[in-house]
Amino acid sequence: MNKIRVALIEDHDLTRVGIRTALQQRQEIEVVGEAANANEGLKLLQTTHPDIAIVDIGLPDKDGIELTRQIKTTNNGDEDEAIKVLILTLRDNKEAVLAAFAAGADSYCMKDISFDNLLEALRVTFGGNSWIDPAIAKIVLQQAQQTPEKVEQTIDSKTVAINAADAEYDQMIAAYPLTERELEVLKLIVEGCSNAVIAEKLYITVGTVKTHVRNILNKLCADDRTQAAVRALRSGLVG
Repeated sequence: MNKIRVALIEDHDLTRVGIRTALQQRQEIEVVGEAANANEGLKLLQTTHPDIAIVDIGLPDKDGIELTRQIKTTNNGDEDEAIKVLILTLRDNKEAVLAAFAAGADSYCMKDISFDNLLEALRVTFGGNSWIDPAIAKIVLQQAQQTPEKVEQTIDSKTVAINAADAEYDQMIAAYPLTERELEVLKLIVEGCSNAVIAEKLYITVGTVKTHVRNILNKLCADDRTQAAVRALRSGLVG
C-alpha cells in the first residue's frame, strides 16, 4: 500500500505540531515536512512534492487561497502527479469557501474536524475526489440555491458542482427510494462521519456500512461520498 505523502503548511505552532504528531502515528501517512508560512511552504513543496498539501488559509505572509492558486499554477500538466490541496481553516464564510474552490482547492475542512474525519478527507482527496466539510457543503448549497449559475462557474471543475436538483433527478430519487437505514447512513455521511464512526453509531459492522454506502451511491448516481452528501442536501433528502 502506497503511503499518502503529506506536507503541512500552518502558522499556529500548537495546531501544526498536533496535526503532525497525530498523522505520524498512522502507517498509511508520511509527513514529508512542515512550514509556518507560505514562502517556506512553496519551497517545501518544490523539494518534497507531496501528494497532498494541508494549507491553512490564515498564513502570515500570504493568504492560503493565493498560495493554493500558486500551487495549482505550478503543478505540471500530469493530473496524477499534481499536488492536491486540502484547505484547513476556522473560516466558514461563503466568500472564503468559494474563493478557495475557485483557486483550485481539492478539499475543504474546518479546524474543529475530528482526526478520523481528517484521515477520511486525506484518503478521499488522495483518491482524486473532493472532501467538503458538511458545514461548508451547506454554505455552498445555500449560495447555489440563490445563484446556481454563478456558483457552478466559480467552483473549480474538479470539485462537486452544486446546484439545484432538476426534475429528472427528482424522478430518479422517486424511482429508487432509499431505505430508512440508508437514509440514516446518508445523514451521517453528510455530517462527515467515517464508515467506522457510522458503524459505531448505528451498531452495525463496517462491512454493512460499506454495503449501504455502495447502495446509496448507486441510487443517487454519485461517484463518491461528497457528491452523495451534496445531492442529499440539494434534493432535501437530509436537512
